Order: sequence, then structure tokens, then C-alpha cells
Amino acid sequence: MERTVPRPASEEIELYLRTVYSLVRASSEIRLRSLEEAHAGMNSLLHLQARGDESDMSAFIYAVLRLPPVMEEVERVVLGQTPAMYAQRGFGDITAWACVDAAARRRRCYYDGKGTLACLLVSRSDIEDLLPILTAYQIEWNKLHRRLNGAAANGNGLAAALGLPDEDLARLRAIWKERFEPMLERIRQHKCDLRIQLLSGSLTDYRRAMHGWWERIQRACPDLAERPVYFISSNAHSLVNIASGFALRRETELSGFLDNVIDPALRQEWEDIQAEVVPSSRENFFYYVLKKYMNTPQGRPLKAERAELERRNGITRIASDAAFETEAQVFDLARLDPEAVDPRLGLAGTGFLKDSRAAIINIDYPLGMAAYHVLAEIAEQVGELRGVYMMGKAATLNGVVGDVMLPDVVYDGQSGNTYLFENCLRAEDVAPHLVYGSVLDAQKAVSVRGTFLENHDYMDVFYREGYTDIEMEAGPYLSAIYELVRPKRYPLNEIVDLHNLPFELGVLHYASDKPLSKGRNLGVANLSYFGMDPTYAGSIAILRHIFAHERQLQAQATP
Repeated sequence: MERTVPRPASEEIELYLRTVYSLVRASSEIRLRSLEEAHAGMNSLLHLQARGDESDMSAFIYAVLRLPPVMEEVERVVLGQTPAMYAQRGFGDITAWACVDAAARRRRCYYDGKGTLACLLVSRSDIEDLLPILTAYQIEWNKLHRRLNGAAANGNGLAAALGLPDEDLARLRAIWKERFEPMLERIRQHKCDLRIQLLSGSLTDYRRAMHGWWERIQRACPDLAERPVYFISSNAHSLVNIASGFALRRETELSGFLDNVIDPALRQEWEDIQAEVVPSSRENFFYYVLKKYMNTPQGRPLKAERAELERRNGITRIASDAAFETEAQVFDLARLDPEAVDPRLGLAGTGFLKDSRAAIINIDYPLGMAAYHVLAEIAEQVGELRGVYMMGKAATLNGVVGDVMLPDVVYDGQSGNTYLFENCLRAEDVAPHLVYGSVLDAQKAVSVRGTFLENHDYMDVFYREGYTDIEMEAGPYLSAIYELVRPKRYPLNEIVDLHNLPFELGVLHYASDKPLSKGRNLGVANLSYFGMDPTYAGSIAILRHIFAHERQLQAQATP
């Protein structure tokens, strides 16, 4: 079959990856500075000023948000798959160290308080994500180090020293808050010279770590091996809010909280919704407020009440384990309360779910190739797979932040395959529940290997061929699906037709940023629901699809 897109090639990116894997194969520590030249040579879209003397504050802030807040103390980063692996290599029980989380990346990390950071890997994507982030962090830290010391010698002030716009300084101050001045002083005093060590990286180790994660789910819900399952990869909040209806039952209490809330923007948003000045969803707003309220002393008791309601309604949460930072949720469809769920699901007055044997497994969207390992493990363990649905953030080259994209072609940067498939989700499934954005169906997506592993030459190939939806997980998921329906491992560098699958397949991405327009991301206007709007619209569309499918199956089974 003729290819629909030329195989993209970037010699700079390929050189960088070869350099990465040649270095991490070493049995001893390596200095991160060994990667700096290849990193700068990539001309990454996320780090355009890597080679220059000018600070690239966008790249630095991106890295800061995706690394633990103890990075200024770290001298050595050790990478491995499981805590047991660290113990075998003489590090002891790393789970007894401080668990340190990044603000914008779910990756389990532990810090010993003495300069060593242990990061647990779930797939090779963690290597291809973490090392560029660390390298960008070190390059930009050292630029600031040189500038601050040069300014001190010349008697210049902070603004002149850093040579940064006020906006960039304000962003950094907002992230570090009271640590802003101490952090700048630490940067001035210390050069960053990180050392990296990879303990192992075999495919078997990744599979073993994933199997340990699944065993926690199986212990919590042992009957999944005999039940039909719908698998959803989305997030840890939207589906459970919609299916439990807990926030909507607490509308009076949450409204009272809004009357006394300190945040004037939040209170104004509620007044505008009541006055119908803005089209924001009332339900979405209360889901947002519930999270805020439960983080206050007066709202904290609601956590136990919510947990009890979820148990009664057949919703089981399985927290992430020591290795894999991904929460799972299992929904027993027969135990859901049709009268309590989000009214947009249209279940009120119906009772067909009580006869369903099916369950939903929902997980927090993983990173890159972890998606392949997750779905391969689940498909091997459950009784029957009735549907696979993916919902996650993506960059867009043709839409705006908040738009929803429904692809039916995905180029996978991991395998080199172009996957063609029927997306069961349609624009009419999502559009009625989307307030602010647009729904773009019949899209073409590309699953890149890493956020830093993109440059203009690489992306230009896709843009000219109409690929405008950029993310990291759909391709690996589709590689796992290939192995569910074919008697061999997924191929490489082929066009793969995945039409006529024996289960439903739905892929939905919502635009969180525009890589060619710096600074445009979902954080710009959270109270206008640019983030919640597409997330909940997509979640409702997926759940309505599952319920319709269950109703159809039951109707077919009735004599």
C-alpha cells in the first residue's frame, strides 16, 4: 500500500537519541554535559535558544515544572524500573526516601536528602522525556549562573543581569514564590553539573513493573478476569465526577462556600453563570469548586463522604503504586445510580445498566510507550475487551486552545507506522457538550517520541501532509491494539489498517497548546473552562457511547 506520508527524518534528533542510548548503556555514572552538544544541535522547538548565550526562559520554566522541586540540591539522578532494583544495586529502600513530585509531570521520584534523586521508569519514553528535560534545565541554569556572576562583578541589578523581560521574571517568581530570591542566589553560587546513571532498561523490566501495577488492580477487583471491560485512558477526575454525581448532590453546600470564598474571580464566575452572562457549564463549575472546597478545613470531611458514596455506587479507586504514578478507577456499571449521575449522560429514568456485567477501567493518561505496556497488560488479563477509548491533551497546528480533535489517522514516531482506523467518536457526540471550542473530526495525528524531540524540519513534513494533532500516546496504544487482533508483534515503518476491529475504538484529543505560538496553553484562562470544557465534553461523549453500546448489546441478547 502506498504511504500517505513520507517517513519523517531528522538527522539531528536521531543523532541525539543515539547519543542518549550510547551513554546510558555505560555501567557507571555519566556527566549530563556529555549530552549538551547533541541537545543543542536538535534545534528543538521547545529549546530554540539552547546554543545561544541568551536565556531561554520558556525552556527553563518548562523543565522546572516537570522536575521535582528539590532539583537545586540534586547532584546525581539514578534511573531504574522498580524499588527492588535500587535495593539490589546498593541504594537501600528508596521508598523510605522523601517522595518528591513535579508540578507538571507524573513520574515517581524519591530524594535521599543528600544529593541523589531516584526516578522510576515505566517505559523507554521516560528516558526520552527526562534526559532532554534535565539537559535543558542544566543548560539554562548555567546561563543564569554566568549572567548573575557577571552582573555581580559589574555591579548591575537583577533585571540587567538576567537580560529577561519583566513577564519572564514574573513567571519565574510565580513558580518559586518565596523561594525566588534564595533560588537566584543558589544559581549564582553553584554551577549545575548533574550526573546520570541508568540501572537497567530491558523490556522485561518494564513489563515486570507494569505487571506489579496490574496486580494491585486485580486484588481490588478480582472478578475483572471474567467480566467484559471498557478501557478508558483519560484522567483521574472527570469520569468519577460525572458517574458519581457527588458534587451535584452538594450544590447547596458548595454555593455557600462560594458566598465566602476569597477568590473574587471564582465568585464572579458563579454569579455570571447564574445570570446566564457566560455559557459555562453549571455542572463543570461545581466539579471545579468541589476540588477547591475539599482542600479547605471545612470541606475536608467531604472526602470520606465521597469515598463512601463511590463505594456504594460501584466505583473503586486504586491508587498508584511505588513504581507507576498512574491512578486507576474501576466502575461497576450495574451499580451506578442513573438518577444521581450527571444529567448530560441521559440515564435518568432508565434501568438497563442494572443487568450489565460490564466494567469500565479508567486510568490517568500515561506517558508515551507506557501506554503500550498498559493496554497490553490489561488486554491479557481481563475477560473481554468491548471498547478502547483514549482522551488526552495534544498540541495543535491548525486549531486553537480548547478545541477537540478526533483523528482517524495516526503516525506513530515510535514504530514508524501509519495507523488507519475508524474512530467511533464523531463531532456530533462531542459538540453538544462543548461550550467554548470547536470539534475537528477526520484529523491526522502524530505521536512524537518526546516533547523536546521535535524541530521545524521534522514537523514541517507532517504539516505539509495535513498532520496537525501532536501528542505522545495514541501511536503506542494502537501498536498494542494491533497485537490484540493480529497474531504477531506490531510491525515497523508500515501502513497498518485497523478497521473492522472486534471492539469499539475512540480517540479524542483536546488542544492544550500551540507549539508555534509561545505561551498559549490551558493555564491562560482556567476560570473560563478552557481546560475543563473539552475534558468534560470528551468524557461525557465517551460514557454516552459506552452506555449506548451496552443498551444495544442487551437489546440484541433479548429474545
